[in-house]
Amino acid sequence: MLYPFKYLAMNRISGIISFTMILTLISLSGCIDKYPNVPRKYWQELDEAFSKADGNVHELKQALNNAPVDQKEGMAFLIANMPQRDLDSLTADFLLENVKYAYKARNRFPWAKSLPDSIFLNDVLPYASMNERRDNWRKDFHERFGKYVESCKNIRCAIDSVNKNIRDEVKVDYNTKRKKPDQSPYESMEQGMASCSGLSILLTDAFRAVGIPSRIAGTPNWHDNRGNHNWNEVWIDGEWYFTEYYPGGLNKSWFLADAGKADPNSKEHAIYASSFMPADTYFPLVWDTTITYVNAYNVTDRYIKIYEDSERKKQLAGNRIVVKVWMFKSAVCTLKGDDRIAANVDVFSSGEQIGGGRTSGPTQDMNDVLEFKLEKNRDYTFKYFGDGGVLKQVGIHTGDKNMEIKLYMK
Repeated sequence: MLYPFKYLAMNRISGIISFTMILTLISLSGCIDKYPNVPRKYWQELDEAFSKADGNVHELKQALNNAPVDQKEGMAFLIANMPQRDLDSLTADFLLENVKYAYKARNRFPWAKSLPDSIFLNDVLPYASMNERRDNWRKDFHERFGKYVESCKNIRCAIDSVNKNIRDEVKVDYNTKRKKPDQSPYESMEQGMASCSGLSILLTDAFRAVGIPSRIAGTPNWHDNRGNHNWNEVWIDGEWYFTEYYPGGLNKSWFLADAGKADPNSKEHAIYASSFMPADTYFPLVWDTTITYVNAYNVTDRYIKIYEDSERKKQLAGNRIVVKVWMFKSAVCTLKGDDRIAANVDVFSSGEQIGGGRTSGPTQDMNDVLEFKLEKNRDYTFKYFGDGGVLKQVGIHTGDKNMEIKLYMK
């Protein structure tokens, strides 16, 4: 009569062992997800981020849990790579809206659809570039700049459309009277002015809002110790190109010759490009040298190469000189930066137009000058409309050396 009880006991023990083995196998096989629908490569980083977040961990976990399945990786990427200040302060609503509209841009625009995941995550998805105040700009900028790129079929058209329209859209100009160099987008828009750093933050956010990969590049100090400068980079088909808030074209700007003289081995005189995820170094911020959480790549060698290639092309076209053109209010003004006028100028030779451009106004960088590459030892005529819409013409004769021309509205 004892055998049935012994049999049942043995069955129970066997069942417990089997159940334990099943749980072990399930755990080892990864069938039980610690973070459902999040790639395993983020798990350890998420554990570390949540442990650092302390009092704000609930907001971060809520953001991850509430993110749609197709946006889980993006949310995990942000949480895993954000600096301590953001782990401590960002809300679930802020993160969810940022991620939502980043993916909306990716699904809406053809150039964004084809981006590699690594580029989308690091150079479109992030809500900030440097140490600026964390503004919730993503939805607003998606709507503001989406209309300018709606008809574009490729990323180059989209870049050009944002670049040409951003100043008139946000009404912000370069001005050293801005409150601080590291302004957030809305801080700059509230003042109507920003430094080169503030303008760069604005433009990168505008690019990212419509699915264009963008980051900030710059140097803490030019080779000749003139100070710092920051600008933007955009990613096109596997390569990074530079541009600025006041566009001069891709890989074209007044600072290229200075960038070509940068020193990759000098922390002070090198050129850096920002990164949200850890990179090979950090971006030295001249306004706060204690900050080391802005990740960056040292990209100096690329700028030196771009400059050297540009110089080789100039040598091949050795029959030309550079003519810099300034426009001022009148010939009796002080010829200082505030006296500059932004105006369209066309260049003619033998009665035919061979070029044109727009001079820099009082709010633009003093080094940003309209340039023409003209043939040596030849006559040219500059035409523009002065005060009262009067057509003005100024003739010059080029020699063998670069020239500077001052034009006047009166």
